[in-house]
Amino acid sequence: MPERRPLHHQRMKLFARRTHHHHFYKYFYLDKLKKYYKWILWLALSFYLFLSSTTTSPLLFSNNHHLPLKRITFPQKTTTRALAESLQYSTSSSSPVKIYIYELPSRFNKDWLSNPRCSSHLFSAEVAIHEALWTYHGRVIDPNEAHFFFVPVYVSCNFSTTNGFPSLGHAKPLIKDAINIISSKFPFWKRSRGRDHIFVASHDFGACFHPMEEVAIADGIPEFLKETILLQTFGVKKKHVCQEAEHVLIPPYVGPEVSEEYPNPAAARRDIFAFFRGKMEVHPKNVSGRFYSKKVRTEILKRYGNKPKFYLKRKRFDGYRSEIARSVFCLCPLGWAPWSPRLVESVELGCVPVIIADDIRLPFQSTIKWDEISLTVAERDVDKLESVLDHVAKTNLTAIQRNLWDPVKRRALLFHSRVVEGDATWHVIQEVAGKLDRSLLRQ
Repeated sequence: MPERRPLHHQRMKLFARRTHHHHFYKYFYLDKLKKYYKWILWLALSFYLFLSSTTTSPLLFSNNHHLPLKRITFPQKTTTRALAESLQYSTSSSSPVKIYIYELPSRFNKDWLSNPRCSSHLFSAEVAIHEALWTYHGRVIDPNEAHFFFVPVYVSCNFSTTNGFPSLGHAKPLIKDAINIISSKFPFWKRSRGRDHIFVASHDFGACFHPMEEVAIADGIPEFLKETILLQTFGVKKKHVCQEAEHVLIPPYVGPEVSEEYPNPAAARRDIFAFFRGKMEVHPKNVSGRFYSKKVRTEILKRYGNKPKFYLKRKRFDGYRSEIARSVFCLCPLGWAPWSPRLVESVELGCVPVIIADDIRLPFQSTIKWDEISLTVAERDVDKLESVLDHVAKTNLTAIQRNLWDPVKRRALLFHSRVVEGDATWHVIQEVAGKLDRSLLRQ
């Protein structure tokens, strides 16, 4: 009969066996953990980054009590482009004015660009502003967050086959068609009657859409645009039918390449005293029988055409900017409308603008003190033009040129493909921001 061992001895042996197995499995799992810890760490880190990059859509959790309208969702393609481009533009403003750009069918804008002139002629601000706003850091992809709404319709690119000038007969129906589309698909036009909607009207007499002033006045601004904000080149100091809508005055389009071609106007050799190249009628050639430029250009040619101080040319010349860069004074008389791209080109090329257009209003006056960089001669005083220029040349010409050659002023009048702080589109945005009282979002 085998010897029976005490109970406490059996328990101790069992405990020892269990302890042995516990240590065995402990070291076994530790060894496995050391072998695969890199993979476990990588997996955990990937899971953390995935959770960190996932954000809650603002469309689902908005606290926008003053806009009880149904929110609109948009394709992923639009969202990705907007986010990518908005990150590439920086500014000193921490709370920018927010602008939503309607994406209309291509027949309203992109299709017109098949003609290269559409994006390069004097009315092309409508194209340049649209392009630049895509890069604006205050551009929003959710229209519920917008202060203002930009409607990109190009109406200046329907060039006449007869004379090559833009034909504006289609402008009103094209814009009206665009309004019908946005008002049927979105609630924002109807809720404000267009008060927070922006259009570009970069034509002779703005949204009156006709180059002849008497016809433009008779037509007036279409009813469907009278409550909107117009970005227009036309502006006068007196009351005028074609500026009765809310508007921002903008410069005519001049391509940004001009500043690259002639980057240092102060260093230019100026051997032309007074310059003008353009249409100067001896007899009226238009259907109205009236003299172009209210006969001002005709008088300039008649009085100074044979004087050696004046370099006056009637024919077109592609290299005319080189002539401006050589000139001390550049004449900027009115055409059908008071404004002219010569004004911008003169500033960019360092030639003192001589403005001959009564009551004209000029853009961005908070930045550009026009009386410090230009001269103004009344239309009735064309006969005194030479004496005025001679007097300035002998007295304060140096001071005017010093102000004129300031790069800040030159930058303010140029449109770029991207918003550049201090450029023309940047100034447009600043002036639109001054109209936030029209925004229902702000209210």
